[in-house]
Amino acid sequence: MFRRGLLYLSESHGAKQLLTGTPLTRTMSLRFVPGEGVDDLVGAVRKANAQGLKVTANYLGEAVTNRQQAQAAADTYLEVLDRVHREGLDASVSLKFTQMGQDIDEAFLRENLGRVLQRADDTGTFVRFDMEGSAYVQRTLDAFEALWRDGWRNIGVVLQAYLKRTPGDVARMNQLGARVRLCKGAYREPPEVAFQDMGRIRKEFVALMRVLLQEGSRPAIATHDDRLVEATVRHVRREGIDPTSFEFQMLYGVRRDLQKRLVEQGFTVRVYVPFGEKWYPYLMRRLAERPENVAFMVESMVKESPLGFLFGGAGTGSGGARPESRGAPPGSGRRGSGSGSGRSQSGSGGGDSGWGSHG
Repeated sequence: MFRRGLLYLSESHGAKQLLTGTPLTRTMSLRFVPGEGVDDLVGAVRKANAQGLKVTANYLGEAVTNRQQAQAAADTYLEVLDRVHREGLDASVSLKFTQMGQDIDEAFLRENLGRVLQRADDTGTFVRFDMEGSAYVQRTLDAFEALWRDGWRNIGVVLQAYLKRTPGDVARMNQLGARVRLCKGAYREPPEVAFQDMGRIRKEFVALMRVLLQEGSRPAIATHDDRLVEATVRHVRREGIDPTSFEFQMLYGVRRDLQKRLVEQGFTVRVYVPFGEKWYPYLMRRLAERPENVAFMVESMVKESPLGFLFGGAGTGSGGARPESRGAPPGSGRRGSGSGSGRSQSGSGGGDSGWGSHG
């Protein structure tokens, strides 16, 4: 019933006006999605950079079946890339193959996406391909490897720890030298495809995190889970891993207290900033996919408040990470040296948001 209610709200224009029409609700929505336009995004990037945070920008949209919409999405990314480069901001971009036209036609996808990749190469900006549900995992990885074979090196992918296939995918991406963002997973999947128990998911995440930090290429550890942050810091210290060889990634507006603490202690943190006209249905659907995310959102805000001591905090140490966005000069995205988060499940003691494909 609760899930159906959220899905109904996601499609209701009247509900959107009601829920975003008051100062309180508008402030809450801006907490997690800065707005609909590129100007809104750029403002959020400036603010994040001023706080010592790097950014990966995501123009909301997926499963596009209309050529004009896919071309419009690519045009928006071109504008983002130009603005970020012109203003000297520290931001990469995250997008989905289906947003660029994967479900329309492979030739169209290559042409449409090629415009974005070329502009990213020209501006020295990194492009991350977000992962979607399990039905799209192999298609996403096949498309990614096709680009890799074509010589693109300013690209990376997302792998989800709760999927039972992911250890093999991590090994393959490490073999390529491709950059991986590791997240728990953010889509509702059946038990034969994905682990369901949070303890097991955390165990898988830690194992994959260790492999990526030891054998991967500048991995991104994407989590808001205090236990997983602690596990990552302990492993880095114990193994003497160069702290500039990885970065933490978190969602915009989520666990800002933890983001701040990690930056203050020398780590690099990149925040995933979604924007666009589809922000309202996106937010409602992410909450509907897993209603525990409502509790997670509230918990995240409380942890930043004077009541945050009730939840405890993550132990962190010193370190840092190489930027994702401006680590290579313009023109180095192709034929260069190798480089290189579904549904999130929220549990007690610190969880991950299930919004989009980051968490």
